[in-house]
Amino acid sequence: MAHPEKSSVLFVCTGNICRSPLAEGIFRHLAETAGVADDFVIASAGTGGWHEGEAPDPRSRAIAAKHGIDISAQRARKIVASDFQRFGLVLGMDGDNMAVLRRMAGTNAAATVALFSDYTLSIRKDVPDPYYGGADGFDNVYHMLFTGCQSLLSKLQASSIGS
Repeated sequence: MAHPEKSSVLFVCTGNICRSPLAEGIFRHLAETAGVADDFVIASAGTGGWHEGEAPDPRSRAIAAKHGIDISAQRARKIVASDFQRFGLVLGMDGDNMAVLRRMAGTNAAATVALFSDYTLSIRKDVPDPYYGGADGFDNVYHMLFTGCQSLLSKLQASSIGS
């Protein structure tokens, strides 16, 4: 069941070790800085379970720490069908993630399921997976996610979507 008194957001990428934990950490940090963290339920998951129980990728942890955000306590998990009832908003990082999410959500989902950049910035663009690249890819992804999460926080504060 979605959390009726709180906006609930689930960020989803492929393995839940690079993009989605970074988005979760950024959004939580922004909400805490704004003094509204208690208004949200924030989490992340992956479409695959290869990294279940693992901490985020060291490069994601490093870029987050560089910006004063600690994501080291997060642990990867695979999205499950009940997430589409528990969360009001499920945001996929790329087209491949969205294909999996749409299949899983089916027609019974209570959640709004959307592409991260499309929902947050009205730009239909994948957040690229930096896993196989270098540190610069993580830096680029951080800035995309930060900009999107700023917009998302404003949107959720202004509406009841996600609750």
